[in-house]
Amino acid sequence: MEKKRIKLPMLDCGSCGFKTCTEFSNQLDEKPELMKRCIYSSGQPIATKTIDIAQQKSEQSSSAGSQEPRRDSLGRKFDFILEHFPEDPGPREVILPHNPMLTREMDITVGNILIGRPLGMSCGCPVTHCGIVMEVDKRTGVIVWCVTGPLEPRKNGFKDIGYYTAEAYEGLIAEACCEIRIGQRYFFQPRMCMLQWRHSGLVNYLNKASDGLQVRLEGLWIG
Repeated sequence: MEKKRIKLPMLDCGSCGFKTCTEFSNQLDEKPELMKRCIYSSGQPIATKTIDIAQQKSEQSSSAGSQEPRRDSLGRKFDFILEHFPEDPGPREVILPHNPMLTREMDITVGNILIGRPLGMSCGCPVTHCGIVMEVDKRTGVIVWCVTGPLEPRKNGFKDIGYYTAEAYEGLIAEACCEIRIGQRYFFQPRMCMLQWRHSGLVNYLNKASDGLQVRLEGLWIG
């Protein structure tokens, strides 16, 4: 009998009670009823713990390249998926703590692991973000980090900056369902968004590279 595949999101969100999707999958052969704990995949057929990560990436890449508008987890259309730069561990986000003095008081430096949550007009995301610091401006308090998910803070500790303002995203567009122009606002979805919600941002930097369009999006909000 052909085995069905369980598609886990590989986001390592921890909502199921396990640290990683892989660790969670190892329990599914003996306890398939655990699958209902996955808030992303609870509706999927339960037959085996097999996870074909390469196949998932291929499917994601294929759907990202579609010229038809895509939809987020709430059914809303968006124009493109924002990929992170190949050399980065995750999406680049430019942030400013609500108290910019924290950048100096907490001695935040490149390589630090941080957690915090974007509040209010800057997205208002309900999920705590975790990331690795890539750049720091001690004078203004602005931080550039790569959002990586909860595993690094769990394993290696972290500094908590509390609420912050999300100033910009930087990344790559492999394919879009419309022409991308400087000065226009677009709906997009960060590839690694745990909620799979669309965001909106104004493109104020655009550069054509071999691996796609390099863009910077400011004026961010969710919805």
